[in-house]
Amino acid sequence: MLHTNLSVNEKGHLALAGVDTVEMAEKYGTPLYLVDEERIREKMRTYIGAMSKYFPEGSMPLFASKALCLKKIYKIANEEGMGIDLVSPGELYTARAAGFPLEKAYFHGNNKTDEDIKLAVDSGLGYFVADNREELDSINRIAGEAGINQKILLRLTPGIDPHTHAAITTGKVDSKFGTAIETGQAFELVKYILTLPNITLEGFHCHIGSQCFEIKPFCDAADIMIMFMARVKSELGYLATTLNLGGGFGVRYTENDGDIDIDESIKLIAKHIDSTCARFEFEKPRVLMEPGRSIVADAGVTLYTVGSVKTITGYKSYVSIDGGMADNPRYALYQSAYTVLNASRAKEAPDITVTVGGRCCESGDLIQEGVKIKTPVRGEKLAVLVTGAYNCSMASNYNRLPRPAMVMIKDKKDTLVLRRESFEDLIRNDMD
Repeated sequence: MLHTNLSVNEKGHLALAGVDTVEMAEKYGTPLYLVDEERIREKMRTYIGAMSKYFPEGSMPLFASKALCLKKIYKIANEEGMGIDLVSPGELYTARAAGFPLEKAYFHGNNKTDEDIKLAVDSGLGYFVADNREELDSINRIAGEAGINQKILLRLTPGIDPHTHAAITTGKVDSKFGTAIETGQAFELVKYILTLPNITLEGFHCHIGSQCFEIKPFCDAADIMIMFMARVKSELGYLATTLNLGGGFGVRYTENDGDIDIDESIKLIAKHIDSTCARFEFEKPRVLMEPGRSIVADAGVTLYTVGSVKTITGYKSYVSIDGGMADNPRYALYQSAYTVLNASRAKEAPDITVTVGGRCCESGDLIQEGVKIKTPVRGEKLAVLVTGAYNCSMASNYNRLPRPAMVMIKDKKDTLVLRRESFEDLIRNDMD
């Protein structure tokens, strides 16, 4: 199987964390997000252990909320001792409602409104990851009105291209995020920040992109960031104590993908940072990272019910399912690769090549093309693997479809953590 938490049981059904996925689909209905809670906790512990072992005191991983945002994930993160990365007021509100200690939260975004900033300040946010001068002015004013000094990191673009999909590359010099180092604008912005009375600059942030299976882009980014931090210290007399390298470790979606050893990768990045700091005679900063996908992706499976198998003679075959781009838009957006199988007959060898089509009224509503599966019949369950990241977060009500439920598995027990939307939910905010 693709990951160790997947197996085939005595009924020939796909199992996740030892639980029969077909039984879960029948119990809760489909589409259904099924998630292995212990897998999430295991990945969080791996990051926490490695970062505390190899990086200076105070270093920690921050769970990237955009990968999977619901109250339960914040409760798990808090129990495991992680910080969190937020990118919207909705994520902040959810974390606060879950009782997460927001002093361990970092609020990102390239266009935080004054309302966003005020909500965060009033909620006791630990850190803003500031993007631009206008935002800095607003943070300074709102913090002053609240009578506090607000801690921030400044987001920089180091000019690194990690060769991932263009839509998830964020560290290039012309990115919409952050301020470029190589143009000189970042240094000028630091000088400006140091004049603001209600802001404390703790350090700097960068994020080069997602789905990285090599550590070289992280090491290259660290070189540029530490060189910049050393220049700030030398020319402005200001010592920044925090370096946030963002997220980006890759996840194995198919048998063709590579894999990455998180502990070993962090160890090697730490060794490189130590060497770079020595070269620039710069004090080793505490290091933050923002894993999201690599924590939750392979914990998840999405289950669908098959409606039909349609073969166009001489062309292709379609398997139609009761979900699609409304609950997983990633193939429509990025042509993201997935592993698909017939969960009802997971033990049987694939015998047909199909395109998995969703139920939305769009020709582009596809989950995957050219995949080999065991020929299903109407009513059987199709499983799409490694869907714990971004599927639930990116789900919509397109075609007025209710969003799916989510069930978490722990110790072979199933718990509903996200209720399926009802038709009443769909019209709740409609005005007569």
